[in-house]
This record gives sequence, C-alpha cells and structure tokens, in this order.
Amino acid sequence: MPTLTYRDALNQALREEMQRDPNVLLMGEEVGVYQGAYKVSRGLLEEFGPKRIVDTPIAELGFAGIGVGAAMGGLRPVVEFMTWNFALLAIDQLINSAAKMRYMSAGQVGVPAVFRGPGGSALQLGAQHSQAFESFYAHIPGLKVVMPATPADAKGLLKSAIRDDDPVVFIEGEMLYNLKGEVPDGEHVVPLGKADIKRPGSDVTIVCHSKTVAVALKAAELLAGEEIDAEVLDLRTIRPLDTEAVLASVGRTHRCVVAEEGWPFAGVGAQVVDTIQREAFDELDAPVLRVTAADVPMPYNKHLEKAAKVDPARVAAAVRSVLYRD
Repeated sequence: MPTLTYRDALNQALREEMQRDPNVLLMGEEVGVYQGAYKVSRGLLEEFGPKRIVDTPIAELGFAGIGVGAAMGGLRPVVEFMTWNFALLAIDQLINSAAKMRYMSAGQVGVPAVFRGPGGSALQLGAQHSQAFESFYAHIPGLKVVMPATPADAKGLLKSAIRDDDPVVFIEGEMLYNLKGEVPDGEHVVPLGKADIKRPGSDVTIVCHSKTVAVALKAAELLAGEEIDAEVLDLRTIRPLDTEAVLASVGRTHRCVVAEEGWPFAGVGAQVVDTIQREAFDELDAPVLRVTAADVPMPYNKHLEKAAKVDPARVAAAVRSVLYRD
C-alpha cells in the first residue's frame, strides 16, 4: 500500500473523481495556475483545463454562490476556501442557499457541492486565522460536516463527499497537509457518518476528530505507561454523527473523555456528551469530561498559543480524572 501525504491523498481523490465524472469541477482562489495555496490541486489544471479547474477572484461570497448555482444546474462543484476563516464571507450561500435548497424546493432541487479547505489553528496566525468552526456548521440542518484526520480518510471521505447529493462542509486540518500515511490505491471510499477506532482499548474512550486524533493517540501512549488502556475513537464525520459507534465504545469502557480543537461553549463535545448521558447514562462509571481549546480568541504569542491548545498532557489528565487516578 503506497504512503502519501495528506495533501497528496486529497489530490488523488480530486483527480480520480474528476476522471470518473465529467461534472466534477474545482474552483477557488489560486487553485489553478498556482496549484493551490497548500498545493492540493497540483497538476490538475494541466490535466483538466481551465473550464474544470477555475481560478476565482478574491470574493468568497461570489464564487460560493456560483458553486451553489452550478450544483443546482447539475454539476458537482468542489469549492475551495483558502481557509475556513475566509469562508465567513460566504456564510449566506452555505447556510441560506446550499443547506436549505432541498427542503425549500420540496426535494426537487439539490446542491451536490463540496466546500473544502483548511480549518483550525496552525502556528502563530493570530486570532482571526486560527478558528475551529465545525460545531457552527454542524448546527445547520441540511449540511454534512466532515473532518478527516489521516491521509487514507482524507482520500476516502473526499471521494464520498463529492459523490454525495447534499452539500458537504469538508474541513481539512491546517497542520495535517504534510502528515504521511498508507493510502489504498484505486476505489477507496470511506462512507460519511461512520466513526473509526484508531486505537482499541478497554479502560476509557477518548472521542476526538481531525487534529485531536494525533493528540489523543499520544495521550494514549502516555497512559499506556501507567497501565491505562485507552480507546481512541475518531468521529471522522461530525454530522451525521455516528452515535452508534460512540455508544458502543462507551458501553465497553464505561468512561469517556472528549477532545476537540474548538471552544468549549456549544462545541462538538457538548453534543457528544449529551448523546452519551442521554443514551448510555447507566453505562457510565464517571462523568464524561471535555478537553477543549481555551475560551479565548487564539493568542498570537507562541507561549500563550500553546497554552490555549489541546495537548496530550491535558487529555491524559482528564483520563486520569475519569478513572479517579488524579
């Protein structure tokens, strides 16, 4: 099985889907001649030409609207935002048009579009460019929200998102593009709405997604030295949420910690905790704890930024707490 970077796995998914379906196109700022701000679209302009790899002006609201209209007209556009921070300018098209069109047309008109790009924090990009918006988009009926953590999942989930008949918010990890991993060749498709156990365990479940998967795995390694066997469950898709997988894991371990990159108030973890404590309360041997970013705009100062982020030590400390070992 070949080893690819996260960005090359995304590139492979785009290429394969554009070869498979002539209705698939990619549009966004610098996706063509410059080959993408993060080089995800490298080589695609040469292969597919400027009618299917479309460089747009710096106008997120405008080109997102064109993507919605193209999808309503029968195409399958992939709309790239240079970052999801900039997608705030396109929020009307995503929420008031893409998410609601099928419902408001009584099922007659769908929007099979993928809106993708990097999200979350990187390194010292400041408060306006370091935001995790997944819980915001997951709040909206009509949108699916996908966040791959590995190269294999990046490829398989993007292929599924492009084939889906509803609008998909596809948030890539800002710091994951250079991550390497094994990626199956050919028809590798990961279904939306299915979580994945990245590490089996028996003592506690760590629910995570995107960049916090690597954090949770490192925490699990630390805890293994203390004879604590942590299961790491990667949600992969935020909406639809794989509640069956979450409840099954907690039913085995009877304890849970949720780690997420976003802010604590009304975050993804709040939904996960609500689900567990409604549906599996009798399975719990301790309250579910959440580990989130600090409830502040992301600091620019590197020491404060580090303190604001989720790290393995904080996740491990939460695990010790639910095991009453702190």
